[in-house]
Amino acid sequence: MTPVQLDVQAQESPQNPCLVVTPTHKIFSATAPIASCQPHEVKIHIKSTGICGTDIHYWKHGRVGDLALEKNLILGHETAGQIVQVGSAVRKSLKVGDRVAIEPQVPCGECYLCMDGHYNLCQSVSFLGVPPTNGSMQRYLCTDARFVHIIPDNMSYEEGALVEVFSVAWHGIRKAGGITPGKPCMVAGCGPIGLATLMIADVAGAYPIVATDISEERLGFAKTLVPSLRTYCSDTSLSIHENAMKIRSLFGNSEYVMPPVVLECTGVASSINTSCYVVRRNGIVTILGVSCKNELDGFPFMPLSFGEVDIRFINRYADSWPAVINLISSGKLDASKLVSHRFSLEEATKAFECVVDPTRPSIKVMIVDN
Repeated sequence: MTPVQLDVQAQESPQNPCLVVTPTHKIFSATAPIASCQPHEVKIHIKSTGICGTDIHYWKHGRVGDLALEKNLILGHETAGQIVQVGSAVRKSLKVGDRVAIEPQVPCGECYLCMDGHYNLCQSVSFLGVPPTNGSMQRYLCTDARFVHIIPDNMSYEEGALVEVFSVAWHGIRKAGGITPGKPCMVAGCGPIGLATLMIADVAGAYPIVATDISEERLGFAKTLVPSLRTYCSDTSLSIHENAMKIRSLFGNSEYVMPPVVLECTGVASSINTSCYVVRRNGIVTILGVSCKNELDGFPFMPLSFGEVDIRFINRYADSWPAVINLISSGKLDASKLVSHRFSLEEATKAFECVVDPTRPSIKVMIVDN
């Protein structure tokens, strides 16, 4: 993917409006040049893009882990739209007018990880909205045709954009293993990734599912998605171990009914460490959440060692788009329930302000351009 050469200034009547973040933690609406469609690419009119926690990290912190913002960048990677141009060398059955969801990563295709099927771990990957590649919060985007997936007519563009969110959850559950009908599991965190994770765990037959969060409101919303859900609002006045024991009580009174799988969706140290005390011995804690920190405080090494607990991580996703599109289009997942707010592309800065405004609780904020 060839990144757009970004030289933007605010204009009143832009032909390609976009949302830009700067290394000095500013966001503003601007105009970007419309990129030329390369032979292996398709040009897409972006119709819907969701705001992700990593977008907020780049705005507020200027980095996610070692991926630092060094110059102005167009944000956005949860996205869907309509093809308006097809490159001359595109062999995939794509045509102008197709409605598509975009897998936002383009790996090198040549390293040992790509050749082994783990292309999500490619160290030369180009990823939308991650430095130095400009993202999808713009009207027109050119991207590699191999990572564009047609969505059926019964899926909206918003649902197409949400395939990215559910792909994180799908990949995390696949990586965890052990999610089988009738087996208990815990989902830590009820942000968009956590909500998507508990929905897929429910579709997979996990029972009971216990969800945790620090917000009673989010837990209440989670129960509207999975009515059988058991919930626990973490008490910050208690120790990690005390919270873990209260969570365990929701599963029952014996070690046998403790969850063999915990899916941690916050990336917050206190939640990760609590999860490590909830999982049963010989169980698996899979961490889906992303943190700005490179090190974890208070990690309970010895309890995990004594219990032979596996700690697993995920990095994005691989080969998930077809499966998630099937789940959403079949009606097994009602992805649209996650959308709480909508803003036009020209109002993108207001959309970001909404996400971080504690007086306006949100789940998934969408930027739309019709």
